[in-house]
Amino acid sequence: MPKIREGMKSSKANPMDGNVHVDEFVVGGKEDGKPGRSYDSKKKKVVCAFQLTDDGKVKCFYSLKIKDFSSESRAVIFEKQIRAEANITTDEWRGYGPISKNYQIKQIPSNKGRNFKALHTLIHQVKSLIRTTHSWISEKHIKRYLNKCSYRLNRSQSKATVFNNLIKRMVQADKIYHAKIICP
Repeated sequence: MPKIREGMKSSKANPMDGNVHVDEFVVGGKEDGKPGRSYDSKKKKVVCAFQLTDDGKVKCFYSLKIKDFSSESRAVIFEKQIRAEANITTDEWRGYGPISKNYQIKQIPSNKGRNFKALHTLIHQVKSLIRTTHSWISEKHIKRYLNKCSYRLNRSQSKATVFNNLIKRMVQADKIYHAKIICP
């Protein structure tokens, strides 16, 4: 399975342009006294971005594990997956301010998620894929699980070629030795 997930990582060859929405979320079960995105939580922090087609379908979705919710951590998804000319929409969190120097960012109120319904639906799908299939993931391997979610969502409109594409990517992916997949 790790070899399959390794084959699912983004090539970063097609950064998103057009209308892109960005948000962050946490993965991990409930912790007493730690609701939502707590800074000192043991939950894994993730930033994600997606682009819709003109007819409202998911064109691209990417998610990356981040160490915290700082501007520097969030900037990674912008640098790796979003073109500078994209029209980016985020919630009104202050952390996007420094990033807006290099990107066209429009900040709007979240309105308890109502203004980002499609993005929150995708976040829910990612969390459901992880929770229902794996029930728990380690800090060491979350990147591969997020790659798997992005790969599946990005290819949901091209089911006819997804299998052959994945086999080709697995063959081209680096070897993964047992020592690399065992958690300490």
